[in-house]
Amino acid sequence: MASFVDRVVLHVSGGSGGHGCVSVHREKFKPLGGPDGGNGGNGGDVILRVDHQTTTLLDYHHAPHRHASNGGPGMGDWRGGKNGETLVLPVPDGTVVKTKDGEVLADLVGEGAEFVAAAGGLGGLGNAALSSQKRRAPGFALLGIEGDSRDIVLELKSIADIALVGFPSAGKSSLIAAMSAARPKIADYPFTTLVPNLGVVQAGDVRFTIADVPGLIEGASEGRGLGHHFLRHVERCAALVHVLDCGTLESDRDPLSDLAIIEAELEKYAVDMSYAGQDGEVVPLNHRPRLVALNKVDLPDGKDMADFVRPELESRGYRVFEVSATSHEGLRQLGFAMAEIVKAARDAVAAAPPKVQPVVLRPRAVNETGFKIRREEKNLEPLFRVLGEKPERWVKQTDFTNEEAIGYLADRLAKLGVETELFKQGAKPGDTVVIGEDDGVVFDWEPTMMAGAELLASPRGTDPRFADIGDRPTRSQKREEQQERRDAKAAARAELEAERRAGIWTESVSARRAAQPLKESGLEADDDL
Repeated sequence: MASFVDRVVLHVSGGSGGHGCVSVHREKFKPLGGPDGGNGGNGGDVILRVDHQTTTLLDYHHAPHRHASNGGPGMGDWRGGKNGETLVLPVPDGTVVKTKDGEVLADLVGEGAEFVAAAGGLGGLGNAALSSQKRRAPGFALLGIEGDSRDIVLELKSIADIALVGFPSAGKSSLIAAMSAARPKIADYPFTTLVPNLGVVQAGDVRFTIADVPGLIEGASEGRGLGHHFLRHVERCAALVHVLDCGTLESDRDPLSDLAIIEAELEKYAVDMSYAGQDGEVVPLNHRPRLVALNKVDLPDGKDMADFVRPELESRGYRVFEVSATSHEGLRQLGFAMAEIVKAARDAVAAAPPKVQPVVLRPRAVNETGFKIRREEKNLEPLFRVLGEKPERWVKQTDFTNEEAIGYLADRLAKLGVETELFKQGAKPGDTVVIGEDDGVVFDWEPTMMAGAELLASPRGTDPRFADIGDRPTRSQKREEQQERRDAKAAARAELEAERRAGIWTESVSARRAAQPLKESGLEADDDL
């Protein structure tokens, strides 16, 4: 079973927001006291936080799915739902957060450094929060939004000042055990070190950390041996120490050839671009300060080999130290040389001017609408896709089983200018409109719904604009019906005028009015004659 894991894929999801509540306050002598539905609670966040007591990503290797708690639903009597608890995931110091595509999201260095891996969803508003002077008693509430969900890659890159590199069995683990209190596994066979080891060294008044990584062999960049992916643990180091085996029993190896192979492998390793220096440039591993430690000089052959290769190494510009992890020969001088490099690197960082992120003000453009409409084509028919933070969030908050909630969404979209923009894009009644990306909500657009539902009297939870929505005529049908009524009225007037001209109407209006009292008395106009 694995005991050290330095790379995992973590599936994180924030908690969903609680739904708002629809409630009307009732008490004695006040049967309708107004809306009192509370808001839903916000979902919990998933936060990665550096903890010095955590040294590996093993826990997330066994349990890669992490979900924060959801927010509670709102309740009556203006009681809001409980917010979801934040899920804090401890990670080792030096953890790098990336997407699956390799984009660096965060570099967590230092105790307490945090990164919000998945934000919780917003809670929905209750009908008390939605009430206004025009909409006094809403019969709906907004739904809670689901939290963010994504897959992230966690890579552990150890925090060390000096890195020990070399062939397997060169004595790197023995060296770190002799110079610090670290106790790595040591054995007389290659690739004993399978995971990086860290040790703290005190040299004078300088305290620094050295890292021992698994051994490199020729072809490590192509996957031979343990590969060179463990070199990510030395990317933060200020300097490298080449540990060369002067007492090797292999006839085809010597310190000079080992150094050439290790240098070639370091050159093939691409340093992560997220570790740029103060000037914004990435320093390759083989361009950093390097020391050479000729190890195992306590052996007779080792001492002779060290004396033989030392002049050549010094002629190449290396600082060479003859050391022995067994007898501790030369370790003090090597430690002070390491401390000198570390102190110079720290002084350079301290003297460098702090990188101040410039404040960029981006005022909202005058013609910015907060959304955009993209015209597409599906099955040879036009499709209009509405994209924007507000429209997409509003759709997620809408309860489509409630007519009043749908009307409220229509009012918000109309106020935002979506319908006006659809007209400009050439949308026609019956065209398909999608709000959101692939998982968006699909509508058959009918631009007959006018805004202002709060001015229409209707029972709570209903909208008169949705009455007989299946039989609601379109604008063109209304125009045709109106024209038909006009034509019918004109034909009736023409018929009456023709009858009058033909003499069918011989009695005037005044004569009929004069005859009316006589009819009521039972007399006729001829009785007086």
